Amino acid sequence: MKKILSLETTTQLAVFLENRPGALARVCEAMAKAGINIHALTVSDTVDHAVVRMIVSDPTKALMLLGERGVLAFENDVLFIEATNERGVLARIADALSRVEVNIEYTYFASGATAPKGIIVLRPSNVEKARQALSSL
Repeated sequence: MKKILSLETTTQLAVFLENRPGALARVCEAMAKAGINIHALTVSDTVDHAVVRMIVSDPTKALMLLGERGVLAFENDVLFIEATNERGVLARIADALSRVEVNIEYTYFASGATAPKGIIVLRPSNVEKARQALSSL
């Protein structure tokens, strides 16, 4: 049975926010008011700031919106993977990438405990090489 149900390259934003209550709320509210939907999000905190990685419905519009508000944001390509929700899928993905010497810089994923599939967002060191390695899983 195929483990990866869909695989696409998409744009992810890395947004740098003050690590203060309400900072994320203000960004999310501005996105919603601008008609931008957030499809995936993770937050990594440090002492003085947080790095919010997000996949949104309109990354160009989101970058402009953030820039107008003085929020530092960058874009990069990631893999957006829909996969079966079963044991060992991430191990197979990591193994396939290691065999072609592609490093996983970071990943985040989610699924419900009984959901048949889940979403994996993965930042490989080489997007095209990773796509090729994962296309047969």
